[in-house]
Amino acid sequence: MIIAQISDTHIALDTPDSDRRLRDFERTMSDIGALDTAPDVIVHTGDVAHNGRLEEYAKAAALLEAARSPVYVLAGNRDDRKTLKEAFSGAGYINGHSEFIEYAIDDFPVRLIMLDTLSSQSNKGEFCHKRVENLRDMTGREGSKPVAVFTHHPPFEATQCPDPFQFDTPQDMVRLRSALHGIDGVTAIFCGHVHRFDMGDVGATRALAMPSVATTLRKGEYPDGMKTRPVYQLHRFDPVSGFTTQTRIVGTRN
Repeated sequence: MIIAQISDTHIALDTPDSDRRLRDFERTMSDIGALDTAPDVIVHTGDVAHNGRLEEYAKAAALLEAARSPVYVLAGNRDDRKTLKEAFSGAGYINGHSEFIEYAIDDFPVRLIMLDTLSSQSNKGEFCHKRVENLRDMTGREGSKPVAVFTHHPPFEATQCPDPFQFDTPQDMVRLRSALHGIDGVTAIFCGHVHRFDMGDVGATRALAMPSVATTLRKGEYPDGMKTRPVYQLHRFDPVSGFTTQTRIVGTRN
C-alpha cells in the first residue's frame, strides 16, 4: 500500500505569496498524478486553507478532486471545521454531525485513523477526554489490520522547532500519547503543523512530521535548487517490514 501525504498548503487569496502557495499545491498534485505507480490514497494532514474561508477551500477542493486516488482531509489549526466540512462533505467520509473532524477508513490493507487536534484557544493542539473516547470507539471496531494514525499536531517533542511542544498543555499531549499507546496494531503516526521535517516516538511507534507544501512557509535549511520546489511524502507499507517513507521533491523523475 502507498500513501501520499501532503500538509500545510495554507491556501489564501489575500497574501503577497498567495499565487505561489496555490502554485506549490498545483505542482504537488501534478507530481503525484504523474507517478508511475499511483498511491492508494492521498492524505492532507491539515491547514488546507489559511483563513478557513469557503473560497479558499474551493480552490483546494478543485485540485484534490482531480486526483487519481481517493483523498482524505484533516483539519489543521488554521482551518475552520464548519467550513471545511461544507467544502468536502460531498466525499462522504466526514461525519457532518460530529463536533470534530475525525474518522476511520477501513477500505485498505492498513486501517487509517484520522484525528482532530484543533484547539479553540490557540494554534497549538488539544486532545480532550471526549476525543479520547471517540478514538477508542473508532479503534474498537476492527483489530486485525495494522493501523496508521494521521494528526495535524505532532504528539512528540519536536526537537527541531523553537518550541518543541505543540499542544496547549503537557496533559493534552500525554492524553493523546496514552490513547495511541493503548491501540493495538499502530505501526506509524504521520503529522504536519511544524512546517519542517521532524520525528519522534510514541512508545515503540515512530512518528513523523513533514514540511509544508507551501515553500514560502517551509522551515529548515534547503539547497538552493530546492528552495522553490515543494516536497511531499510517500509512505509505503509492507506487511513484513512495516512503513518506509520517501520524501519526494516535486519535479524529479519517477
